[in-house]
Amino acid sequence: MELGFTKEQQILKASARDFLKKECPLSMMREMQVDTKGFSRNVWKKMAELGWLGIIIPEEYEGTGGNFIDLAILLESMGEVCCPGPFFSTVVLGGMTLLWAGSESWKKELLPRLADGNMILSMALMEPGMGCNPKGMRAKIESKGNDYILTGTKLFVENAHICDFLLCVAGEETGPSSRKELRILLVDPRSPGIHLTPLDTLAYEKQCEVVFDHVKVPKENALGLEGEVSQILEKLHEHAAVAKCAELLGIIQTSFSKSVSYAKERKQFGRPIGGFQAIQHHCADMVVAVDGARFMTYKAAWKLSVNQPAGMEASMAKAWTSEASRKVTVLAHQIHGAISFCDEHDIHLYYRKAKAGEIAFGDGNHHLEKVASRLGL
Repeated sequence: MELGFTKEQQILKASARDFLKKECPLSMMREMQVDTKGFSRNVWKKMAELGWLGIIIPEEYEGTGGNFIDLAILLESMGEVCCPGPFFSTVVLGGMTLLWAGSESWKKELLPRLADGNMILSMALMEPGMGCNPKGMRAKIESKGNDYILTGTKLFVENAHICDFLLCVAGEETGPSSRKELRILLVDPRSPGIHLTPLDTLAYEKQCEVVFDHVKVPKENALGLEGEVSQILEKLHEHAAVAKCAELLGIIQTSFSKSVSYAKERKQFGRPIGGFQAIQHHCADMVVAVDGARFMTYKAAWKLSVNQPAGMEASMAKAWTSEASRKVTVLAHQIHGAISFCDEHDIHLYYRKAKAGEIAFGDGNHHLEKVASRLGL
């Protein structure tokens, strides 16, 4: 495994940090908390001009043809500033699904629009009581002529209120056994029968409950060949978990850096609080957790970037990083003291983002069970 970045990736990381520091200060994040759309169109277009939205899209579809490590670098940089917006739902969930499951005609039509910033995507997957197992899905589709009729309820659908397409996962009953064959449908969110309800979220992310009440979807909007969708979703879950690790890595790196700086500056009893052993050990525990998360995240990202099996590495990374995100942000609170529990304090914002990311695409316990399963236990 090559642990270092290439020269191009070093430039990407430096330029991403410079851009986000200028364009996405935490003051903008706080503005977006109360903004109905939740992101800046101006910043979104600038990201497109930089090639970020097409980072994983091949050049033949007008993307930049980067790999998964390039994507992880951008996500880590976004995590460092709690960058708001539909990047994850559009590029990671939507873009990858289109690449793996879309027909050639859909890819030629939609991927260039994604790369140039003219399309926002959202994945409608989670359901009440479903957890991380698609086998518990109750949303269903029925065949009717040239259309599917989609019925069901999806929860925690990011950016559903602003997206151009919902990628909805539902099951179609096939044969007398009533076994459900999973489908991924491209659904226009403005279609009759779709009802959106905004949800209050811990990290101020724009999520919705989406109810599909006998929604008509053309059969040509189905992605993935019959029998392939379960494998595609498993692959997507694996990639999304590592991508979320990269974002969490940026969050906890900033929480750690801010805490060390504060420990050097804040004085009590005539000296900086960093001179006390308890604070020193807190900072030491934090750097161990952060560097462990960095190693595991980029090890998994590297394997994904070269198309090697990475199921074990992805679950190890998410298990460690989920735990690290909770540990680091809690210790950051302890170092900063009671003031950091106020919503106006930056550390509390990072804590909220870390807590949401901790459970996204499976929490630590979920991924520890997957690791144990791969060990044959």
